[in-house]
Amino acid sequence: MNEKNQAAASANAAAETILKIVRYIIIGLFVVITIFNSVYSVKETETAVITTFGKASIVEGKGLKFKIPYIQKVIKVDTTVRGFSIGYYENEDGSTSDVDEESVMITSDYNFVDIDFYISYEVKDAIKYLYDSNQPEMILKNIAMSSIRSTMSAYTVDTALTTGKAEIQSNIKQMIISKLEDADIGISLVDASIQDVEPPTDDIKNAFKEVETAKQQKESAINEANKYRNEQLPAAEAEADKILQDAEATKTARINEATGQVARFNAEFAEYQKYPLITKQRMFYEAMEELLPKLKIIIDDGNGNIEKYYPIESFANLGQSSNGSSSSNSSSNNSSTNKNTTTEGGDN
Repeated sequence: MNEKNQAAASANAAAETILKIVRYIIIGLFVVITIFNSVYSVKETETAVITTFGKASIVEGKGLKFKIPYIQKVIKVDTTVRGFSIGYYENEDGSTSDVDEESVMITSDYNFVDIDFYISYEVKDAIKYLYDSNQPEMILKNIAMSSIRSTMSAYTVDTALTTGKAEIQSNIKQMIISKLEDADIGISLVDASIQDVEPPTDDIKNAFKEVETAKQQKESAINEANKYRNEQLPAAEAEADKILQDAEATKTARINEATGQVARFNAEFAEYQKYPLITKQRMFYEAMEELLPKLKIIIDDGNGNIEKYYPIESFANLGQSSNGSSSSNSSSNNSSTNKNTTTEGGDN
């Protein structure tokens, strides 16, 4: 029994010793973790933001710092100059690949150009960088792409490919800086540099050629239309002038004719007032002289089957010929009579 009791006492003592050791280990670990969480260091290229019950503040200075464990939380922000590319990306082997969705731009003369940029930036306000936006780098990239497209749309493709690179780059940089100030996300632009500018890929080149062809066809059609207009307009103007001149001449002739008829009527009316009967007869004879040569005589036998037309001129000619024959016969008779009289006189 004594041996059993001694064994039990020894086991209990060993268990208590183990528990004490475990307790000391846990306490030691807690102390170590607490001390570890109470101390942190801030590098020269970092800015530390410490939050106390959700309120953020900037940690001043660099080096070893202390905080209240389990209450304060520290977030370190890299403040070195960083950057990203637009229009291309780097492969693992160091080569680059184009991103047409980002690099292809349209210019002011409706051409396309493939332009690559590298955007450099740094964090100026760590608190705004952490808490004013979820993805500040993506916001910066969207601002940069918008500024690039807006600026490129104001330049021609020749300017972008040759002498306008420096001006384009400067304008884009100023626009990005202005938009970042409005966004106020704690990031400042360091540089926006053009990496490469070149004509677009084959597919886009073909589309560009089609656009150029369409533009040339449009200009050709406009030129042809202008040429046709320049050719037809003088002829149309001349024809219009001729019509106006003919109208003026016709108007003048009709006015003169009407004036003459009025004057003639007035003269005839004055004569009519002086000698009404003689004037009536003269006017009747003049009208008959004008109308009768145009009349035709229609002879109907009464049955309605046979009709004969005799122009009045034939009767007039017939009358003239009859009068001529009678005159010639009378002349010949008179001459014969004279001859006989002369003969008889001689005989006597």
